[in-house]
Amino acid sequence: MSYAIGELARRTGYAVQTVRYYEQTGLMPKPGRTAGGQRRYTEQHLRRLLFIRQARHLGFETEDIRSLLDLAAHPEQPCESVDRIALAHLSAIDQKIAQLQALRSEISHMLTNCAQRRIADCRVLDALLNYGERQI
Repeated sequence: MSYAIGELARRTGYAVQTVRYYEQTGLMPKPGRTAGGQRRYTEQHLRRLLFIRQARHLGFETEDIRSLLDLAAHPEQPCESVDRIALAHLSAIDQKIAQLQALRSEISHMLTNCAQRRIADCRVLDALLNYGERQI
C-alpha cells in the first residue's frame, strides 16, 4: 500500500509540513515519486513516523531519535547502545524532576509567607523583585 503525503500525515497525526521537514533533515527517507511527481509513502514510512511520534512523546531529542532509528535498522546487534541512549534520557528526566521539585518548593515557600493583604505587602512579588536585584 502507498500513501500520498496528506494521508500519511493524517494517519500519523503530523502536519504535512512536519513530514516534509523530517524528510529534509534526513530523519525520514525520501519517498518514491509517481510519474507525475507526487510523493508516495510506504508502510515503512508510516511505521517510521509512528516510531518518531512515540519517541517525541517520550521526550527523546531529535538526534537521539536518529540514533535509535539507525540502531533499529540492525536488529541482530546487541542493544547496549539503545540502553545507553535511554539511560541518558532517563537521567535528564530525573534532573528535570529535581529542578521542578525545587521550583515547586520555592514557589510554595513564597505563597506560605504571603500575608495576602495588599500588593505592597505581597511576599511573592517581593521575592521576585529581590531575586532580580540579586542578579544585577
